[in-house]
Amino acid sequence: MPPRSGRQLRITGHGYEADIASVGASLRALTFDGRDLVVPFDADEVRPGYRGATLAPWPNRIVDGRYRFGGVEHQLPLTEPARAQALHGLLAWVEFEDRLVLDDRVALAAVIEPQTGYPFRIEVEVEYRLEADGLRQTVTARNIGADAAPWGTGPHPYLVAGPGRVDDWTLTLPASEVLTVTPDRLSPVAVEPVTEHPEWDFRDARPIGDVFIDHAFTELTRTEGIAEVRLVTADGAGVGLAWDEGCPWVQVHTADTPAVPATHRIGLAVEPMTCPPDAFNSGVDLVTLAPGATHAASWRLFAV
Repeated sequence: MPPRSGRQLRITGHGYEADIASVGASLRALTFDGRDLVVPFDADEVRPGYRGATLAPWPNRIVDGRYRFGGVEHQLPLTEPARAQALHGLLAWVEFEDRLVLDDRVALAAVIEPQTGYPFRIEVEVEYRLEADGLRQTVTARNIGADAAPWGTGPHPYLVAGPGRVDDWTLTLPASEVLTVTPDRLSPVAVEPVTEHPEWDFRDARPIGDVFIDHAFTELTRTEGIAEVRLVTADGAGVGLAWDEGCPWVQVHTADTPAVPATHRIGLAVEPMTCPPDAFNSGVDLVTLAPGATHAASWRLFAV
């Protein structure tokens, strides 16, 4: 029997080692010179939540699981029952097939088949490639159906700077706007300047401390088109995540699980996204894939 998280694919190069699990095309572990850069999980473990999963055909939430596209109302299963939301797409628990397996690069593929709430057929390829500047993940969608389809994607790694927990690490997040949400269901409310919410203003590096974050950010400052989040320890070592204009949003979450001390604030979720939460309803930065069209987005994890 295969491990609970699926087939295991290991790639190595340039001091990095990455373990990919075939269920959800998930990043199960990533190290640099033996140091964890993400919160890992065991191969024979049901992946904890969405840790390391590939999110598609939407990242984050669709409020009430309901949306209208092409003049038709759709109702998705509510995969976040406590908040009555449709969370993180349709591929998190799908078994991907190998498309390419090399020492430093793997590509996996799966098809989203037409189903209740998402009657579209999308082929999704996920590539992980180790390069001198880190691990690059690329998600490519191709509409192999007869109808145009709504699309969005993103990753879900929990970054680890070093010893300790989120409270002990320093964050740099170059975002000048934050999407506020309702406290109970985390449904979007309004995009506001971080100057109105100084607890979420990390444009200048500072310790996270006991701040709670589970918000999407935008209006990202970029250098030559690249936005970069860094999470470091007191000695300056840590981890970074970088991406281009294909992802104008990033979700950040402090992984608060006070009822489960073993996982409480043990990593910082940093999720570049092609669109914001509930984009299937707002239409903000939503990709419409015409029949036969493709869309690709990528991001890079690296050691600091």
